Amino acid sequence: MKTTPEHNERITKMTFASVYPHYITKVEKKGRTKEELHHVIEWLTGFNEGKLQALIDEKATFETFNLNPNANLIKGVICGYRIEELKNPITKQVRYLDKLVDELAKGRKMEKILRTN
Repeated sequence: MKTTPEHNERITKMTFASVYPHYITKVEKKGRTKEELHHVIEWLTGFNEGKLQALIDEKATFETFNLNPNANLIKGVICGYRIEELKNPITKQVRYLDKLVDELAKGRKMEKILRTN
């Protein structure tokens, strides 16, 4: 599936606070914990729980996120998009996080989710 300029603009304006509750619901519904979610988010972004709360309070967008150098090892399809083919860097960042949350919810082992070279 190809992204459109409108899709990329919507993703760019999306706040972390708007999707964070959905991530929690998704992982907890599948028997995983908020702490595991935070561990995954911290691996991807370097943000600890305090920084995550600050981002939520500030209604920060995904543009403020810095990614783990191994984020490019995240591959596959999420929400109908092949991550490797996404051109917009912000859209790619959001889909990286979506993919990790999805893997966590599906019961994948943490060692596999937190990719290394």
